[in-house]
Amino acid sequence: MIQSWWAVPTLQIPTPHSPLPTPHSPLPTSHSPLPTPPKMTHPIITAESLGKYYKLGRSPERYQSLRDTLASQLRHMRRGLTRRRRVAPSLEDGFWALNDVSFSVNQGDRLGIIGHNGAGKSTLLKILSRITEPTTGRIGLRGRVASLLEVGTGFHPELSGRENIFLNGAILGMGKVEIHRKFDEIVAFAEVEKFLDTPVKRYSSGMYVRLAFAVAAHLEPEILIVDEVLAVGDTAFQKKCLGKMEAVGKEGRTVLFVSHNMGVIQALCNRGIVLKKGQVVLDDSAQKAVSTYLSNLETAVSQDLAERQDRRGIGNIRLQKIEAYTADEYQSSTLATGRPVRFIFSLNRPTAGVSCIFTLYDQYGNAVVNFNSSIHSQADQIKDNLHNQIVCECDTLTLMPGRYRMNVAIFKAKELEDYLEAAAMIDVKDGEIQGRPVLSGIQPGHLAIPHRWLMPA
Repeated sequence: MIQSWWAVPTLQIPTPHSPLPTPHSPLPTSHSPLPTPPKMTHPIITAESLGKYYKLGRSPERYQSLRDTLASQLRHMRRGLTRRRRVAPSLEDGFWALNDVSFSVNQGDRLGIIGHNGAGKSTLLKILSRITEPTTGRIGLRGRVASLLEVGTGFHPELSGRENIFLNGAILGMGKVEIHRKFDEIVAFAEVEKFLDTPVKRYSSGMYVRLAFAVAAHLEPEILIVDEVLAVGDTAFQKKCLGKMEAVGKEGRTVLFVSHNMGVIQALCNRGIVLKKGQVVLDDSAQKAVSTYLSNLETAVSQDLAERQDRRGIGNIRLQKIEAYTADEYQSSTLATGRPVRFIFSLNRPTAGVSCIFTLYDQYGNAVVNFNSSIHSQADQIKDNLHNQIVCECDTLTLMPGRYRMNVAIFKAKELEDYLEAAAMIDVKDGEIQGRPVLSGIQPGHLAIPHRWLMPA
């Protein structure tokens, strides 16, 4: 068992006020067993007042001599012996990616970490993976940690898949015999047998992720940390990975998982933490965490779109307003299955050369359908009178009745200008497709596909 040097063990010391035996307390005899001390359980992960401060516009670090490096290390050790004082955050100098985050995780917990983009999820995982140090606070880790935070984490691009398996195992503290014992299982899971002796720099992103996850999950770390990177793989492999993580949790090992898919969080995790602006707003069951997160999304939608700050991108072109209404003779803001629909995206400046991608998600965060203006069709039109608007039209709305969340990305010259999660909520009412009623709460699924039946006479 490896204990992180950031962890400070706590000793249980009897106090002078501990109760003494009374005159009537039976003394143990040679035949009576000694009382069994209560079993002590310690969290496998402890985070105390974690903070991470990033400077904006920081100049590149200059070359450091050995003397500078030693002096820096001594200063770091001195800060570790005393409680770190928090630097007052300044919007001009930087920002707090994490701010006073505290929690503990017990062995065998499957913890889902959820929140908006920029909430601090990835920063937290990097600190727990010892990729970066916290600015304030400390963490305690009891056991080996395997992390999969981005494609190629811990891999050397010039080495083959075979060599990287042994390299990762050595990093995790595994012996050569132990790695050999797991080797065939790792290769079979990753499905890269043909490319095992090929340098991983020639792997596709999907192959990279398959091998990286297989190594991280099969070399038996006490703590497995997985970010949204699994979204790179295909659907079958994602399902395979989720099944493996569930099995890892049932074996008594600890899993920390970041995902925007609320259905997966509820299925895989028994606990959930919701982060917002670098702080923990909820630490509860996975179901309660998902409910709180979705409620926060609906709250965000109610804000003025032009004023929202939780966005990513260059920001020269920004989304100002979204409208959705039926596009037939009975125009209405109430959408219904089977009727035509028009989505209008208003920007802060003219839209020449701009593309729009938006995705609709169900209530659990599962992507239902994606619309992409950069994938051209003969039905597309260029109109001079649109000015600062982009319009998407559907002749027949095939969504089942229900509520859908919309994420929107605006690009220009392949550069992300603006991205907003939960930019709008779309409510779809009961309707009909080809005269066939489509009713809420009766038919499962998300799409109502136009179809016909051929029946025997």
